[in-house]
Amino acid sequence: MDDDDRRAAAARMEQTIREYFAACNSGDAAAVAAFFTVDGVHYFPPGMYGGPFRGGPEIGERWATSVARIGSRWSVDHVICDPDTHRAVIEWTHVKATDGVVLRGDEWYVFDPDSGLIREIRAYYASPQAPDLNRLELQGFPYAERGYPQSSGPAPA
Repeated sequence: MDDDDRRAAAARMEQTIREYFAACNSGDAAAVAAFFTVDGVHYFPPGMYGGPFRGGPEIGERWATSVARIGSRWSVDHVICDPDTHRAVIEWTHVKATDGVVLRGDEWYVFDPDSGLIREIRAYYASPQAPDLNRLELQGFPYAERGYPQSSGPAPA
């Protein structure tokens, strides 16, 4: 992939993310679902939303409900795309208007290289460490299967 191809691929990834956020803000569950592969999954920190959302239809329904019930609105604040690995990272803001809450965080995106659809989102929230948890990681994410360290021993070299 030459530099022009990389720039074009990165622009498509960013456009997909921004259009996905626009769909989320619209409250249209089907529009949200259309951005995901069949096996798409959205991971969250422990205790958030009852665990991962699995599949475009569930992701769409959950965000549509959030828009309707608490006036959720999201913005994409910063984006970095890596077209060589089909991944992107964003910084976002989520306003829950009815609750008067503002959340900020980052998300890691993994795209399907063939379709350009979102295969995975990992959400990380800007918040203090929960003192009652000894493992602060995304609920339901397959850390061991993907080779992440599993003990609290010395840091790997």
